[in-house]
Amino acid sequence: MAQQLRGIRTRRAILDAAAEVFAQHGYHGASIAEILDKAQVTRGALYFHFASKDELVQGIFNEQVGGLGYPERMYKLQELVDSAMALACRLPQETMLRAGAKLAMDPRLQQLAGGGPWDAWADSFAKTVTEAKEQGEVFLHVSPRDLGHFLVSSWIGAQVVSQVKSGWQDLEERISVLFGYTLPSIALPAVLAQIDFAPDRGTRVLAEVRAHETPETVQ
Repeated sequence: MAQQLRGIRTRRAILDAAAEVFAQHGYHGASIAEILDKAQVTRGALYFHFASKDELVQGIFNEQVGGLGYPERMYKLQELVDSAMALACRLPQETMLRAGAKLAMDPRLQQLAGGGPWDAWADSFAKTVTEAKEQGEVFLHVSPRDLGHFLVSSWIGAQVVSQVKSGWQDLEERISVLFGYTLPSIALPAVLAQIDFAPDRGTRVLAEVRAHETPETVQ
């Protein structure tokens, strides 16, 4: 058990170090030597867990979706908003997410994880929209798959502009505006009136999640 725990911690240290290096230098500028130095592990330990730089990229992509569990809400559309806006809040704070965003801009690297994190996020959004449709929250014409891909494409565009203009400092506001124009076209009026997509929604959701974290759940 102790050996297994050490292996888990070593793998995590390598992945965190790789994310820091990739976020700073990108795929081609990152070196295994720098990752080893930041992770403070041997070359043999790294290659035991990740056989190549490509496998490190796959590991980072796999970390993009999931992780934090957001609270369930009365409306599935609120859960959709919460996940997208919390992501906007997390991106400037979390190196793993910034690395994934940078790596995903390389079309070749997206193929390492079956389309990269963008397809995974689109699938996640589509699943939530499907549940919202089953609960009668959205108009019948809404296609969960199409909406999932639209939201991801729009989110990525907002993220890129926000990075250039403000270093992601206005990303939450941009995603709030995105939902301000999107939700009225998909949500039934009675439901729309109950959805909170204020610019600080992601910040409040993360504060709620972290207030319920225990020492065992904090990495």
